[in-house]
Amino acid sequence: MKHFVVVDSAKTFEETCFDLNAAVEAHNFGILAIHDLAATLRSKNIQFSENCSVFEVCNPQQAALVLETDMSLCMALPCRISVFTEVGQTKIAMIRPADLFRDLSDTPALIKVALEVESTMMDMIHEASSPTAKCSDC
Repeated sequence: MKHFVVVDSAKTFEETCFDLNAAVEAHNFGILAIHDLAATLRSKNIQFSENCSVFEVCNPQQAALVLETDMSLCMALPCRISVFTEVGQTKIAMIRPADLFRDLSDTPALIKVALEVESTMMDMIHEASSPTAKCSDC
């Protein structure tokens, strides 16, 4: 099994980003930052034709549980969801939080939290990428 998920979006890059923003909020997560990696590369005079935005997302209650159990796992937070284009196809992707936490901790309670977060993040990804779901209607 891969430690990450990549889903094709039926929407444009801009629509997918917009709908991901709404899906994150609808699932009681917050967006801490959005990094426009493509714009950063272009600002450094690097020829880069694709789009790539990385959303740092966090559910404060879940993050608090993780940090109260093992403060060193702060290096694995926040979670990230990336929206990017590849040869004209919009994609949305994430590293699986449960796999990441399994690699970093043997604590069953933390794996449970990571599985819950991963499930919610998958819901967000599917809502943002689905041609029929507009998260403003979620």
